[in-house]
Amino acid sequence: MTFVKVCSLQEIPADGALGVEVEDTPVALVRSGDGVFAVNDICSHAEVSLSEGEVYDGTIECWLHGSCFDLRSGKPTNPPATQPVATYKVKVEDGDVYVSLGSQD
Repeated sequence: MTFVKVCSLQEIPADGALGVEVEDTPVALVRSGDGVFAVNDICSHAEVSLSEGEVYDGTIECWLHGSCFDLRSGKPTNPPATQPVATYKVKVEDGDVYVSLGSQD
């Protein structure tokens, strides 16, 4: 599994998200509590950037229609979205964030 360095941990807002590209794939890096998560940055319902949404209770909310996605599984927790978004493995080393595009499942 190949991990790619994408940013420093300080670049991701506390309880917020940062949109990045990893090997031409849009990824939302999310800090929620003490965790760092990576999900596909495109909402499965409306094809807008999830990294522009709110982060709370282990989810990220799509700013356009309000669907929330679980940061661990990528599954929607409420409508209108019905399809999950991809999740990716993340590791933090020496203050830098690395992402692997291999699916966590």
